[in-house]
Amino acid sequence: MIHTRVADMGVSEPGGCRHVGDMAHATEAWPPNVEVARRTLRPLGATVLWVAENAALPLRDASLDLVVSRHPVHTPWDEIARVLRPGGTYLSQQIRGGTVRELSEALLGPLPPPTRQLPEQAAAAARAAGLTVVDLREATLRTVFHDIAAVVYFLRKVVWTVPGFTVERYRPQLARLHARMVAEGPFVAHARRFLIEAVKPA
Repeated sequence: MIHTRVADMGVSEPGGCRHVGDMAHATEAWPPNVEVARRTLRPLGATVLWVAENAALPLRDASLDLVVSRHPVHTPWDEIARVLRPGGTYLSQQIRGGTVRELSEALLGPLPPPTRQLPEQAAAAARAAGLTVVDLREATLRTVFHDIAAVVYFLRKVVWTVPGFTVERYRPQLARLHARMVAEGPFVAHARRFLIEAVKPA
């Protein structure tokens, strides 16, 4: 099947619009990313739309063959089902709850098991919106930190790993982790992802 009408949701990391579709739309919720996405995708013929989190997608009912998203913060299942044509597909790579948990616990101490962003929750939400889940798979990926500078850089970029992180606030924990890395070698955590593919019944 050749998809011709596609939307890429959350295009701070553009995916689908780079490769498919002669009628491409892209949405982004964070305003600073909108202009970046427009500069990247406009030459490819894509229209980039600012859409606030939890807002309705500014697209017609049953107008898309394919909707893709990578690492969405929120997945608007009802809206995805609305804009897909019968037989259309939603494909998404998502961050699973508990990702790089080992690093979070190194600074925060023991944490309860994750209760959000779980594959089975996404599948249930897709089905509740009227979609058929045709693929659901998980992956666990080694994330290796070779020195404490890499840890600090990561925590500053991936802010939900340790909310409110600053070097000053977590200096004792960082010092302990640094000593551990010097003694034992690189610190290994595990990034957790899942892929979900859902189809709107024809």
